[in-house]
Amino acid sequence: MFDKLSFLEERFADLENKISDPEIIADQDQWRKLCKEHSDITPIVNKYREYNKLKSDIDEAKEMLEGDVDKDFKELIEADLAECKDKIVTVEEELKILLLPKDPNDDKNVIVEIRGGAGGDEAALFAGTLFRMYSMYAEMNRWGVEILSSNETELGGFKEISFSINGTGAYSRLKFESGVHRVQRIPSTESGGRIHTSTVTVAVLPEVEEVEVEINANDLRIDVFRAGGPGGQCVNTTDSAVRITHIPTGIVVSCQDEKSQHKNKDKAMKILRSRIYDKALQEHNDAISAERKSQVGTGDRSERIRTYNYPQGRVTDHRIGLTLHKLDAVLNGDLNEIIDALITTDQSEKLKLSENG
Repeated sequence: MFDKLSFLEERFADLENKISDPEIIADQDQWRKLCKEHSDITPIVNKYREYNKLKSDIDEAKEMLEGDVDKDFKELIEADLAECKDKIVTVEEELKILLLPKDPNDDKNVIVEIRGGAGGDEAALFAGTLFRMYSMYAEMNRWGVEILSSNETELGGFKEISFSINGTGAYSRLKFESGVHRVQRIPSTESGGRIHTSTVTVAVLPEVEEVEVEINANDLRIDVFRAGGPGGQCVNTTDSAVRITHIPTGIVVSCQDEKSQHKNKDKAMKILRSRIYDKALQEHNDAISAERKSQVGTGDRSERIRTYNYPQGRVTDHRIGLTLHKLDAVLNGDLNEIIDALITTDQSEKLKLSENG
């Protein structure tokens, strides 16, 4: 581990020289690539320097204790030494986590797909609640949100909705949200005041560029049709809606939110690329199922991951056994406590695997 850290520190110094070199700055593609590498290893190098400083402080304290010091000064040095020894253990663990292989998708934007499951209109209403929750979380992080496709119900919920969240690190924070979300509450349409249980499925896909997923035009069947559902004057008057079928995988994407057929096609292609990429990613994860089962972020999409209980005002994440009695705050986008706990658990599991393997 320390050989790798020493190499990274040398590489960091080399990158600092390169990114300030006028010749390299003139080549913007190379400069951006080197800046990203510099940014990626900066936290590791800073933590390694902190480790080396603590190690130096420990050696210095030990050396001072071997000399002739008075009782009060000796007690002060011993207290500092004990504190440094505790800190260095923590820093070493943090270094191990920083050196874990990084998910190559972590810095990407995401496409989130929410679908009502069991529960009919109530499930569709909760799909709308989750869309609002993720939108508010994105707003807190100053990320952009764009609806790509939606199928709204008369009561104001969504049978399904797809939207992109654009911001650095969006996937690293939201990738653990994929799975079945369960809600327990008394529906507004329920006259008897009985608690109903409904489900909504969430899929979080990394947004991918055209160069990352090659799609052969001959593998696509593209149909255009008139948009349906509630809308303005342009709805149902032109063939602006687009449905794209990727024949080899059977993946079908429909978009009808835009008045322009061209814009609907662009949005549909964006979703299609991410779904194809995600399918390949899921197949890869299946191939290493032992590792997959030990990581909270790559569970089965059909797995129930979280329950939102309205009568008791609580949210429970079943993967890590975390229960918070702050339902209103969570539904208003305050997801960091849950997400941080999921990331910590995922890192711990990966650390165990790396130490055992």
